[in-house]
Amino acid sequence: MNLAEQVESNRQNIRSDGYQMSIGEVVNLYRDREIIIRPEFQRLFRWTIEQQSRLIESVLLDIPLPTIFVSQRQDSVWEVVDGLQRLSTILKFMGEYRDAESGEIEPQTVLRKTKYLPDLEGTTYSDGEKTLPGVLKLAFKRARLEFRIILKESDDSVRYEVFDRLNSGGTQTSPQEVRTAQLLMANPEFAGWLDSLRRSSSFQSCIPLTDRQIAEQYDFALATRFLVFNLSTNAQLKSFADVDTFLTEQSLLFANKKDFSYVDQRAVFDGVFDVLASLGPEVFRRLDKTRDRLSGAFTVSAFEAITLGVASHLNDWQKLTANDQARELRLRIGKLWKDSVFSKNSGAGVRATTRAPRMRPIGERIFKLG
Repeated sequence: MNLAEQVESNRQNIRSDGYQMSIGEVVNLYRDREIIIRPEFQRLFRWTIEQQSRLIESVLLDIPLPTIFVSQRQDSVWEVVDGLQRLSTILKFMGEYRDAESGEIEPQTVLRKTKYLPDLEGTTYSDGEKTLPGVLKLAFKRARLEFRIILKESDDSVRYEVFDRLNSGGTQTSPQEVRTAQLLMANPEFAGWLDSLRRSSSFQSCIPLTDRQIAEQYDFALATRFLVFNLSTNAQLKSFADVDTFLTEQSLLFANKKDFSYVDQRAVFDGVFDVLASLGPEVFRRLDKTRDRLSGAFTVSAFEAITLGVASHLNDWQKLTANDQARELRLRIGKLWKDSVFSKNSGAGVRATTRAPRMRPIGERIFKLG
């Protein structure tokens, strides 16, 4: 198949249409449940009040906003694919935004001053001491938003492919946040299961993270990394070109796999991190060779080698007592950091594509008991 044929073939999988709607019309659709911000996505709404105020300023000043992408379901209801932050901001400001769990309407947003509209400070839409003047309220409701609808005739994978293309490389959304949204679109059950893994106490005790890393779902990314790398063949680990793309493609593959073994993979995940929890937050830190102790920051190369190494010999590790596990871990993690092959493949400047296929063999060798 040549390039022209490839283009034509893939175009046929995507059916979309453009549409303009006033904010008032969008609110009516939202009230009638004809446009859906999926409950799972609402937890991703994390714009600051300053960001929200700037968006309202843009609407009032008639500054064009980016297109909002929605996916049309078989029942013709629209699900938001990209534009959650913008729509949620507008709905919260107007006092129309519903809590994901209770369905209760949340309080209206109280705006902050902005660059061009400092008098927005303390303003609400209609509920408060300082409300938007009637003429501006009417103009706000009549402001038009640009929509791109992915029609129901499109291939099922198109909506999360669109989300990926729109968000990858952006500064506001981390690669894992994009991946989480894609998994929620593909299979909410799988996304919830994976979320439950990263929330386990043994896993959390091993990965001390900064507030920023938590906000960007770095713990979710690490749980995904272990799952994907542990289930990948050596050939797969040697062949990917970009680690985030690989993690996304493989996790979506698992999400769409009807016979994916949730119980078995949960047992492996919990088993590995129950063992590693005997050392707690030290386990993935760099070895200070002068003092012969683990210290410093978390290192992803140690995470890969240690988790995959223990997973490959999990039955043997689980036979040890907690004290013996801690003692053996300290011994073998020390060997890992002194291992010349590990040092060569884990230092600064080593690409993830080079490092990843080499960490499991190293881990299997060093964390084999006996």
